[in-house]
Amino acid sequence: MNKSGIKIISAVISGVLLTASFPKTGLSWIAWLALVPLLSAINNLKFKQSFRLGLLTGMVHYLTLLYWLSYTMGTYGHLPVYLSIPILFLFSLYLSLYIAIFSGLISKLCFKPLHLFFLFPVLWVCIEYIRSNLFTGFPWELIAYSQYKSLHIIQVSDILGPYGVSFLLALSNAAFFASFLFLTKIAWQEKRVSFKDAVISMLVFIFIFTGCWYYGKYRINKIDETASGSENIRISVIQGNIEQSEKWDPAFQLSTINKYINLSRSVKADKPDLVVWPETAAPFYFLYDTGLSRLVQDLVSEVNSSFLIGSPSFITNDDKIEYYNSAYMLGPDEKVTGKYDKSHLVPFGEYVPLKKWLPFIGKIVENVGDFNSGKKGSTISLNGNSIGVLICYELIFPYLARAQVKNGADLLVNMTNDAWYGTTSAPYQHFSMAVFRAVENRRTLVRAANTGISGFIDPAGRIIESTNLFEDVAITRKVPILTGITFYTRFGDLFAFACLAIATIIGLVKFIKN
Repeated sequence: MNKSGIKIISAVISGVLLTASFPKTGLSWIAWLALVPLLSAINNLKFKQSFRLGLLTGMVHYLTLLYWLSYTMGTYGHLPVYLSIPILFLFSLYLSLYIAIFSGLISKLCFKPLHLFFLFPVLWVCIEYIRSNLFTGFPWELIAYSQYKSLHIIQVSDILGPYGVSFLLALSNAAFFASFLFLTKIAWQEKRVSFKDAVISMLVFIFIFTGCWYYGKYRINKIDETASGSENIRISVIQGNIEQSEKWDPAFQLSTINKYINLSRSVKADKPDLVVWPETAAPFYFLYDTGLSRLVQDLVSEVNSSFLIGSPSFITNDDKIEYYNSAYMLGPDEKVTGKYDKSHLVPFGEYVPLKKWLPFIGKIVENVGDFNSGKKGSTISLNGNSIGVLICYELIFPYLARAQVKNGADLLVNMTNDAWYGTTSAPYQHFSMAVFRAVENRRTLVRAANTGISGFIDPAGRIIESTNLFEDVAITRKVPILTGITFYTRFGDLFAFACLAIATIIGLVKFIKN
């Protein structure tokens, strides 16, 4: 096989390895070296050739990571295969452009082995941060999230956010690649990797990795110590397991509510302070549809606990109806004590962007018009505490949880409906990102999912309990309430901004020199 063929295969291998590091496969250790084949592929190439190979890696990665999008669009968006598959390819192509640009910049800016080692993680953080924020952002499964079970490593997120963990993983790839080049005597951009370069690369990585690990050990102990002396509240999570095809069918409304009522009654003996239902668990307009609303209110009074329930809502504004994806807080006296309206909506799920140019694409969510956005960072009160509610997709955006905690939230609740995804890897991927929101802000995160995965995550990122997919279940846990503010919560993505600044300065210097 010629060199060109080997490079193509190497780029494909990197794409496969990246996906393998995430759930369901979940071979998290692979992420520490998944990019090495891509680096080998772009070695000694110009920008354009490296761009193409990076695009190939990205396409393989995103098509295998996000394959479930086609299933969702076809099953619930009612798009035919000849549309759902091309849309998946187009979206994967867009996401692949970030890895393509990253690969091209590596070839353009890194002429020496040590340049590669130090600039590689900086550029990787830059492309992840831009992907997370450009065009409303799509920070689904940043490479950091592959490590959601590596407790000691992810603790640094309370300072650097998920981008700190991504930096460490990229640094690992660069260090292993430098060692590979030295051992195989292969030059990088026609410059040999010396023993000194290889040793420096590996020692710097080991030093930073060790520092992160010991910081993680220290922070876990401190958080456990703080949690042991903190206030606790008892929370029940209800997973109704309603099929998506039935969820919005009026014929199933009463049976859906009765299922949630019966499951909620089962936790009455636990005397929870709060019972949480998933996103749109009440598939009607709460308080407007009086008969069904009365059933829920009677339940709240019977259980004698506060309830947080998901339901669509609407208001009339200047003869125009505005719809919201909402969460209502009901006190034991049946009165609504708070309401949160989802602020970051799902494109094509809750509204159709560029509707004028994409008339053939409808929303996946049925029976309501386009949703409107609520106020970012708003919280709901509960018996002297404050709750930050993240509805479904909002969980993947670190800034939303940060804004709520800065506004006083001492508990995070994620209400979601992952029934869209069936038994694909999507529910597992979605759940993995919840761990980081807990660690970044040092808050307990409670998750109620219609068909799973529901569960409890403590402020150190431990998954205390989680449910299986597609089971009717109610679980109750006593969870700690912490009130401290982390560096990341207070200052946000300073680390990512620093990486952007470094990359910009280096790019400008290279441009001026040329």
